[in-house]
Amino acid sequence: MSSFENLRIVDNFYQTSLFFPMPTVIVSTLCEDGSTSLGPYSLVQPYYIAGKEFYAMLLNCRNSSNTAQHILTNGKCTLNFIPDDPKLFKEAVKLSWPGDTPEDKMPKCNFKMETSLLEEETGEKRPMVLTDAIQAIECTWVRELDHAEDCKPGCTTGYEGPYHDFNGITSKFGATFILKIDRIIMKKKYADAIINGVRAKDFPPLPIDYGYRDSKNFWFHKKTKMRAELLPIRKQSLESVRYAADRADDKVKFTDDALETILNVPRVFLPVVLKGCVTWAKENNVDLVTAEHMKIINDKRAKEKQKK
Repeated sequence: MSSFENLRIVDNFYQTSLFFPMPTVIVSTLCEDGSTSLGPYSLVQPYYIAGKEFYAMLLNCRNSSNTAQHILTNGKCTLNFIPDDPKLFKEAVKLSWPGDTPEDKMPKCNFKMETSLLEEETGEKRPMVLTDAIQAIECTWVRELDHAEDCKPGCTTGYEGPYHDFNGITSKFGATFILKIDRIIMKKKYADAIINGVRAKDFPPLPIDYGYRDSKNFWFHKKTKMRAELLPIRKQSLESVRYAADRADDKVKFTDDALETILNVPRVFLPVVLKGCVTWAKENNVDLVTAEHMKIINDKRAKEKQKK
């Protein structure tokens, strides 16, 4: 006999039929008058993570929401990750009432905001960024995916079909947005930790909400001390790495000591690593990559990461 119970799957199943851990994000969007509106969301996750010409996030929301209507209008939004602070979480919940217009809720909003770095650099109008946020992702909606260019704002009582499969208006009351990542910004303390090596104490206090809500409460989990678990090290043989390296390029070759520096790279990522090394070698007129060259390549990657 099973040790599990069968739950009925209904609308908003992540809230009604599951305890589903999710981030707490404040999405900032641009109103018609150029001001910024805020809305709290949890149905946010990475979408394109590798192998595409850009990186992307996914956002699910009601198509009648201010957030959806603004993205349909101008395509710009910022995903702000707030810290685990009861005062800020209370502000997030205060912004969540369906049907409130920006004119209704923004004058009562206590979140501090500042001008986007992208706006300062390019002059293009962008949603403001939460000063209180630990990190933020500035995004642009990719309208052309799933031919969502025909999705227009203006309907707040339910859209009629036909509907899109994964981008734009996806149901009478639902919308999904594939958001190109224009920039990731982060407070210096945490950016330094990522660049220099993260320790348990360096993880930011980000709240997790559990999706489930009852008739009167949102529930969220307070950040506690992080616990580290060592990754399993599966060292590949020099012969197997050599096999892949010899096929990475017909001109650029690798010494044994160079390949020994990447023995711990998981097999699935090895072709990407080797391709990057080959690209560097060709740019620098190197036919035989040595361990010293690998150190230069790694230092270059570290500096590029720091710039981002």
